[in-house]
Amino acid sequence: MKQLIISLLFFCVSLSAQQKIYYAEIEGDIDLGLAPYVKRVVNEAEQNRAKAIIFRINTFGGRVDAATQIKDAILNSRIKTLAFIDKRAISAGALISLSCEKIVMVPGASMGATTVVDQAGQKQSEKYQSYMRSEMRATAERNGRRTDIAQGMVDERIVVADMQDDSTKLITLTSEEALKFGMADTILTSIEEVKNFLGLPEAELISLGSNWAEDLVRFISNPIVSSLLIMIGLIGLYTEIKTPGWGLPGTVGLIALALFFGTGYILQLASIIEILLFIIGFGLLIVEIFLIPGFGLFGIAGITLMVLGLFLGLLSDFKLIDWDLISVAIVQLAASFVGTATMVLILLKFLPKTEMFNKLILKDQVAEKSGYAATQHVSEILGAEGTALTDLRPSGTALFNGKRYDVLTEGDYITHGSRIAVKFVEGSKVVVEKI
Repeated sequence: MKQLIISLLFFCVSLSAQQKIYYAEIEGDIDLGLAPYVKRVVNEAEQNRAKAIIFRINTFGGRVDAATQIKDAILNSRIKTLAFIDKRAISAGALISLSCEKIVMVPGASMGATTVVDQAGQKQSEKYQSYMRSEMRATAERNGRRTDIAQGMVDERIVVADMQDDSTKLITLTSEEALKFGMADTILTSIEEVKNFLGLPEAELISLGSNWAEDLVRFISNPIVSSLLIMIGLIGLYTEIKTPGWGLPGTVGLIALALFFGTGYILQLASIIEILLFIIGFGLLIVEIFLIPGFGLFGIAGITLMVLGLFLGLLSDFKLIDWDLISVAIVQLAASFVGTATMVLILLKFLPKTEMFNKLILKDQVAEKSGYAATQHVSEILGAEGTALTDLRPSGTALFNGKRYDVLTEGDYITHGSRIAVKFVEGSKVVVEKI
């Protein structure tokens, strides 16, 4: 008997020691970078068989697509979730709060005002309000909350019979009002009180903050940073196309584009389709530049696919794309292209004078006895006839009087082996035409 009691006590102590509550904070703007953090908290809590997850919420809202991803992660949780509204859960924060099984508010907190607005604060069209009403209604229904009040937080036209305010006002509830109308379960002031409310006063509280990878993803998802990555990527690829071999600019460019698309893939902004569009487009552009004379269908198709891949990579994989997100993506992409063009002009104008840029381009450092002549006395071959040693697209190498010269055409494509003549010379530039 004594042994049985000891075993039971040991079991109870072990059981108590195993009780864990995970704690996470949802604060500030709701952006797409927050969703991976919430998903990780839910997954880790499930793996460690936690008893509950407490989400401390204090936000004015943010992106609807980000709130939807967070809401889905919480609703899919296999363990109990609780929203601890500390001060406010406005707009997207209200949707996240309703996705939790239990809602606790501190005295003087507020929840509601989930109308979909653009970045200027202007109310969006009925299409978007209808979507948000359905999200709020379905989420409230899932956790046994009042659907009329949930919809009234989105649309001031929703009539809630037992509320004193008329139906022309958008619903935002205080702590007392939320408790009165069943939108909150209780009003408490501390995490310890919340643990007691859950019936887990002795449970270990495990606080999870965002890790470096999640912080990096949130940083890269910033519109300014993502635009800079596009610029760096395009400049790097342009430099590699214009210079022989493969070097540092191309590597940096690929890393920048990998960060851009990789972050978009994690945040569900970009899918494998957008990545493939960009890769195929770049491939077509390479084919046009190096294999096909002139500039035609392949080049146009390549540029179009690259632009389309980048543009879609800036948009959420979200069924309800609003014009505000589209306009932001257009501005980002336009700014990236303008910045890229500006940097290319600066590179062409200033960097040829620097030692660093000279390492990227072909200079007249090759000995003349090698048979190559880059800038030496090119005026002497004016009018001379020779042979194209490489395809001229429009630049390449030609042989005149037994010496090799770097030449270019006026835009024509000339195949190797063709007879050519020097049309005119400008400095070290030798312009040729086909005989």
